[in-house]
Amino acid sequence: MQISNYKVTAGPEGFIAPSAADMGVILPNKGQALVEGSITSENEGMDKAIEKLISAKNPVFFPGPLVLWNWKDGVEEKAKAVIELSKTIGAKIIPMPDYRPKYPMINPEVEINPNHPNLTIWHNKIDVCVFVGVHCHYANVALKIIRGGTDCYTISLCADAGHEDSMVSIRDINTEKINTLTEIARQMKARGK
Repeated sequence: MQISNYKVTAGPEGFIAPSAADMGVILPNKGQALVEGSITSENEGMDKAIEKLISAKNPVFFPGPLVLWNWKDGVEEKAKAVIELSKTIGAKIIPMPDYRPKYPMINPEVEINPNHPNLTIWHNKIDVCVFVGVHCHYANVALKIIRGGTDCYTISLCADAGHEDSMVSIRDINTEKINTLTEIARQMKARGK
């Protein structure tokens, strides 16, 4: 049951943007997704994510350690599926290999700093980004910073329950679902969307 009409949209929403959870946005159940703070079917969420990515001027995937490092069975296949999806979309990839602050500065062309993701987004003029393979606690912080200080549309492909502060959040993401997203992208591109 949704308890709020708060819409999670691209910002900038201010230096201290309210967390979507504080505004009443709740995480979806299995088989559901979040689109701008509203619970939808997973299929609707996938369609919206691909629609946004295909129409973007500069879409970028931000893969995190859970898909960058081959730490357990199935990760390599998932990483390859992410690469195929990004190629199908025509998106760049900027990795988030770890979460330590990169002080005194980072090279925002090479990697994203989860403590200051807005710098990478501003520098690269990213209008739509995808978080995939990022630990939830870091994704939540980075997504809130992005929403608070940029106009970047955020999509999270989460292996767990999803992210309230993402404009589109698809939960329980696995290799099969990433391959489904790739197929949706191919179909939309073929139809000229």
